[in-house]
Amino acid sequence: MTSTASEFGSILRHWRRARRFSQLDLALQADVSSKHVSFLETGRNRPSREMIIRLSNAMDLPLRDRNLLLTAAGFASVYAESSLDAPAFHQVDEALQRILDLHEPYPAIVMDADWTILQQNNGAKAFSARFIDDPAALPNNAFELLFSERGLQPYVEDWEALSSALLMRLFREAIVAGSRSRKRALFDRIERMPTVPKNWRELANRLPSGPTIDLVLRRDGIECRFFTTVTTFGTPQDITLQELRIESYFPADAATRSLCDAWSAAPIA
Repeated sequence: MTSTASEFGSILRHWRRARRFSQLDLALQADVSSKHVSFLETGRNRPSREMIIRLSNAMDLPLRDRNLLLTAAGFASVYAESSLDAPAFHQVDEALQRILDLHEPYPAIVMDADWTILQQNNGAKAFSARFIDDPAALPNNAFELLFSERGLQPYVEDWEALSSALLMRLFREAIVAGSRSRKRALFDRIERMPTVPKNWRELANRLPSGPTIDLVLRRDGIECRFFTTVTTFGTPQDITLQELRIESYFPADAATRSLCDAWSAAPIA
């Protein structure tokens, strides 16, 4: 078994298990024999470029991990990872800005796959200014801003339920991404924070039923209540574009709508 074949097989096995496929399941989806899948995972067979693409399609792998499978097998990457300020992304940047602008006066942010905040609208800035005393002193990461004692955490109502639900979401993403991923590093960092409930896994498994878990914050007589949606781009062919997510905050009651209108009329510099 060569080291290249062994590395490819390990990555293939990780993703097959992450997708909860047996070798037979994957073989049927990719229209190959289960014996061939087994030999690929153990390194007895070397994959062709066409086979890697077929297996990637069968498991609906993220573009970044399709490239990883290709390079592990000795092939060149297929999908680019462009900068957002690249000329080819001009239309994408315009679309992002339009989405953020149209969501005013309610908060909206653009994040990458690791929850790093890349862009935000004025509604998000006004919201942060009223609940975070010094945003510049905190990491520009949505999870760290929420879980930090110097961030939003002290003002969140029903913190145990919300934090447990969000941490479980991050945990699932980290498991899929793998133990050496940046997402796993983020999860490990968040889980060690003193604000995380000791029994967060148990709490996450018995959350109350309902269509959403609202983000409710109270500070200095101000109360606001939001629910959120996450939007991604359809049929992306670039890693950066596929990993972008737009989180939009919607007021869950009339009082919060009025607050957002007032903040928009009198923004904080």
